[in-house]
Amino acid sequence: MSSPEIASLSWGHMKVKGCSSSYKDCKVWPGGSRAWDWRETGTDHYPGVQPADLEEVLKRGVDILVIGRGMSEALQVPPSTLDFVRQQGVDVKVFQTEKAVREYNTLAGQGAKVGGVFHSTC
Repeated sequence: MSSPEIASLSWGHMKVKGCSSSYKDCKVWPGGSRAWDWRETGTDHYPGVQPADLEEVLKRGVDILVIGRGMSEALQVPPSTLDFVRQQGVDVKVFQTEKAVREYNTLAGQGAKVGGVFHSTC
């Protein structure tokens, strides 16, 4: 299965190719996507992305994980979260969300087994 292209991104709105719904924040992986609901894990801008936010994507067999920190990079990514991803044998890249989407789409277009979590507002 290939990683779906992120078709569009604007403040508070993301569309994933092949998916009829749009997302505010989303998780993507080879063969699928869904809304990233921070309430599921108690995530907030600080301390930021937690390992529990990433487990679902990592379990999908990705080799690379891209994290989008928001348009203004308000979402933090603690070093312990990055260590958790690397301990799973997965390369991790962290960017401002517009740059993260470009990187993700480039990797997906090259056929990489890439997943991502993206915050589309602040």
